[in-house]
Amino acid sequence: MTEVSTTDEGEMLAVPVADLRPSLEAVLMVADQPLDSVGLATAVGYPVGEVEAALSALAAEYTEQGRGFELRNVAGGWRYYTCEEYAAVVEGFVLEGQQARLTQAALETLAVVAYKQPVSRARVSAIRGVNVDGVMRTLLTRGLVEEAGQDHETGANLYRTTSYFLERIGVTSLDDLPELAPYLPDMDDFEDELERVASHGTTAEASPTSEATSTGDTVGE
Repeated sequence: MTEVSTTDEGEMLAVPVADLRPSLEAVLMVADQPLDSVGLATAVGYPVGEVEAALSALAAEYTEQGRGFELRNVAGGWRYYTCEEYAAVVEGFVLEGQQARLTQAALETLAVVAYKQPVSRARVSAIRGVNVDGVMRTLLTRGLVEEAGQDHETGANLYRTTSYFLERIGVTSLDDLPELAPYLPDMDDFEDELERVASHGTTAEASPTSEATSTGDTVGE
C-alpha cells in the first residue's frame, strides 16, 4: 500500500506506508485507553477491514506464543493487558515499587504534597499547572501519600505524605525537610519582574495593535 506526496517542484512521489502489524503495535503501545478499529485505521493508514483482521491475528499470535500480555477487544476498543496468570508478579512490582523509579512528574507532585499538606488534588494541579489525577493514583498505590480527610469548604479529599515516605527519604519528621527559601528567587528580582510585566501589560492595553502594525503582522498572529 502506498500514499502520494508532492515535492516542492510538484513531482508526485510514491511513499511506502509502514507495515500494518508493527504500526498497530506501535500505536497500541503508547495508547492510554482502548482504541477502536476506525481510530486505529486512521492512525496507520489502512482500511478498517484490514486493520480488524490484523488485530485479530495479533491477538491470536500473542496467545499462541504464551506472551505475558494479550491484546483484547473490550467495550469496542483494543488495548494491551497483562495476562491473568501473571497478576501476582505485576501486583508485587506495583505495590513494592522497588524496581521502577518515580517519574519527574511524580516527584514534583510528591514534593507539592509534602510541603503543602494536607492538600487537595485540585490544589496540587493548580500549583503544577497540569492534571495530577494519574500521578496521585501512582503515589497512593506506592504508599507514599494517603487520604487525610476532606476540605470543610469544598468537600474535596485531602492528601498527606505517609510514614513510608519519611522512611524512604531518610528523615524522621516533616520538620526535617529542607527549607524552600534558599531555592526561591530573590524578592527584589521578583518585584522587578512583576513591575516589568505590569508595565508591558499597560502598554499593550493602551495600544493593542501597535506592534502588529509596525511589523506588518496581523493581530491574529
